[in-house]
Amino acid sequence: MRFSWSQDQQAFSDAVRELLAKEGTPLVVRAAWDAPPGHLDRGVWDSLDAMGVLAVLVPEAAGGLGLDETFLVPILEEAGRVALPHPIVETAMVAAPLLGAGIGMIASDLGGPLVPCAADADRILLHQGDTLAVTDGDAVELTAATTVDGARRAATLSTPRHPEVLTDDPAVIALALDRGALGTAAMLVGLGQAMLDLTVDYVSQRQQFGVPIGSFQAVKHHLTNAALALEFARPAVARAAWSVAQSTPTRARDVSMAKAMASDAAELVGRQALQCHGAIGYTVEADLHLYLKRTWALARAWGDTAHHTDRVTHALEADLPSA
Repeated sequence: MRFSWSQDQQAFSDAVRELLAKEGTPLVVRAAWDAPPGHLDRGVWDSLDAMGVLAVLVPEAAGGLGLDETFLVPILEEAGRVALPHPIVETAMVAAPLLGAGIGMIASDLGGPLVPCAADADRILLHQGDTLAVTDGDAVELTAATTVDGARRAATLSTPRHPEVLTDDPAVIALALDRGALGTAAMLVGLGQAMLDLTVDYVSQRQQFGVPIGSFQAVKHHLTNAALALEFARPAVARAAWSVAQSTPTRARDVSMAKAMASDAAELVGRQALQCHGAIGYTVEADLHLYLKRTWALARAWGDTAHHTDRVTHALEADLPSA
């Protein structure tokens, strides 16, 4: 069992990081806040597709890369690091294993009733009763929702007529939900790292009393606690990726542990980052709010901390010997 990435996995994520550093800038995230419904810019999305990122979990025989979650999770951490506004978890982690390669952009309500990028998606993956179904994006009536993170471009959905049922297998649906929670946990770790890096850079430059505020002991303690939370969450996410890839009996428990820890860690980093930035951190001109608001949204998507903590508790209780 590995709690870090192999050379091949790291090389792939490094290549994605280099691409996102060029094409997934804060300007792209800000543009997603303002673009009309259905007009989300797909420049960086098309580049990720060309690299094979969207087909990592698709078998080679079906036109994909034939890899597993341990390759995709570090890539999703990089997507979180730039607060990518496109629905990469819904598409690459959840829909691609079900629908195959070349599926375009997929939105889904599996993560909650507020569906990100619903108006921009080519198709929508739906959790209807005891089934998973898919329908064209223009076959669903949408109602735009105002949320804390405008770059998520969220909407609520009406019930479409005659969607294509993909499966009614509870095991397949449970795996899709776990994949979504795992992918979101990875993005939260990336978001936390981005906020930490941004804050370290800020406190190294901002001065009071003639010295950088990063030299103050209180600031050091804030950021050390934030870094420590991330360092504990990251291996939990790696463990969950391994558990999903290997279909271990503890998969659900490990995914919930990862999602709860990543949510708590990213929110802690956000609070400390905002505290260290001071008043400027509250302004929309500062890039911090792009990552902070995405953290708030993703911490509550695909099950919040309370939900996943309950799942971990029930899993541990089930392993206890009976009286």
